[in-house]
Amino acid sequence: MTQPISPPPSTPPGAARYASVFRAGLFQGELAWVTGAGSGIGRCVAHELAALGATVILSGRKAEKLALVAEEIGADGGRCEIKVFDIREEEEVKTAIAEVVAAHGPIHHLVNNAGGQFPAPLSAISKKGFDAVVATNLTGGFLMAREVYLQSMQRHGGAIVNMTADMWNGMPGMGHSGAARAGMVNLTKTAAYEWAASGVRVNAVAPGWIASSGMDSYQGAVKAIIPRLREHVPLRRLGTEAEVSAAIVFLLSPGAAFITGVTLAIDGGAPLGTAMFPGANHDRSRPFSGFHRAVTPQVLGGAPVPVAPATEKKEP
Repeated sequence: MTQPISPPPSTPPGAARYASVFRAGLFQGELAWVTGAGSGIGRCVAHELAALGATVILSGRKAEKLALVAEEIGADGGRCEIKVFDIREEEEVKTAIAEVVAAHGPIHHLVNNAGGQFPAPLSAISKKGFDAVVATNLTGGFLMAREVYLQSMQRHGGAIVNMTADMWNGMPGMGHSGAARAGMVNLTKTAAYEWAASGVRVNAVAPGWIASSGMDSYQGAVKAIIPRLREHVPLRRLGTEAEVSAAIVFLLSPGAAFITGVTLAIDGGAPLGTAMFPGANHDRSRPFSGFHRAVTPQVLGGAPVPVAPATEKKEP
């Protein structure tokens, strides 16, 4: 399913814009693809890339969520197009990428952002649940990267940024996701090496605790813990979507032309703590909040976010 979106003739004078740290027009005339673009970090990245001049392909499984993001980008003067499909389905991936290449030409950038998991100890995870999380967080990203490479970047070059997570010390309570994310780190290195001769760079980002809409999907004990997560971060706060987006945009940019095969942690130093040296409470770390349409998760005190009426039963 494809829905082209055209921007208005001009953005209203005085309207808020994405306050990117990168120069205007950085990706002018280029095509960028963001998976999982209907919410959270993906939505933010799509906005920043569009604000920097890229035409952005917004993809996901839920048309309603993508349409809302596309409407925002269009209102801000950006250009984007919607592709609705499941990254876990190989033929759907092949078809979606073929359609975009036929319509727009080479894909310059891919942000493999789509992912998701559910909290559970290893002893309670079924094979079906384990397979579903691995398919979403690893296999789907592999299929997207492979097909973008075969259908476009193998001939024209480009940059790919994969999404992993802060799983360096294991991922208790989400072992299925930790295994998939560790696999993505290794896949990133392999792709970076194998595809370098085609002018393709492949990197990854590993966000820690980020104040994003995904936090509102958790319930029970996990939900109760979220407001206190900052206590376990040396910078004593959660990260912002804009801070993750800025790292992704840098890795896509010409400034990262000699960087490939790396995974950039965006976690405020959370894995560094030790009981032998407790961190001090402070308020010295100021967040970067360049995303003018950012929404605070309800679990952190934000207001409920209006959602479009559902027309299908698929989950994002």
